Amino acid sequence: MRIAISGKAGSGKSTVAKLLSGKLGLKHYSIGDLMRAIASERKLSLLQLNKMAEKDKSIDFELDNKLKELGKTKDNFVVDGRLTAFFIPNAEVRVFLDANDKVRAERILKDKRQQEKSKNLKEAMGKIKKREESERKRYKKYYGVDYTNKKLYNFIIDTTKLNPNQVVGKIIKFVESKQKSL
Repeated sequence: MRIAISGKAGSGKSTVAKLLSGKLGLKHYSIGDLMRAIASERKLSLLQLNKMAEKDKSIDFELDNKLKELGKTKDNFVVDGRLTAFFIPNAEVRVFLDANDKVRAERILKDKRQQEKSKNLKEAMGKIKKREESERKRYKKYYGVDYTNKKLYNFIIDTTKLNPNQVVGKIIKFVESKQKSL
């Protein structure tokens, strides 16, 4: 079973993917973790790395090639990242997580991510918006894809009013329904 989890920043992708992989006993991969590691190595914020990636395709291509390879060579995993459903179209479960902008910014502020520091909620919301614009522009330019296009997914969840365990519960029910139909 291959499970690809995508969504907007702060929607719960990484948290949900980690919990889900643990509950299902599957390996977990996170494109966001890889991106944060690259930013940290280069002593950049995620926003700075995203801006750099607009001019340097190799940053995105490095991540995207790892994702493609994962989809071709591995099975029984959960992966989270923006383009997971696009690069792993053979994933049996392709989930898109969404939440309203304020809740997403609050989650990122609360998480205290080193590369996503903000002074307040307004600043956090502004940074998220800029980062998402940068990503959407690059993905459209490089691959002709909009990761928010719901046609890429077979399960969509609004996480605004849900905690991570509730989201995982919904995904597990969906996975069980998919397994019955296989």
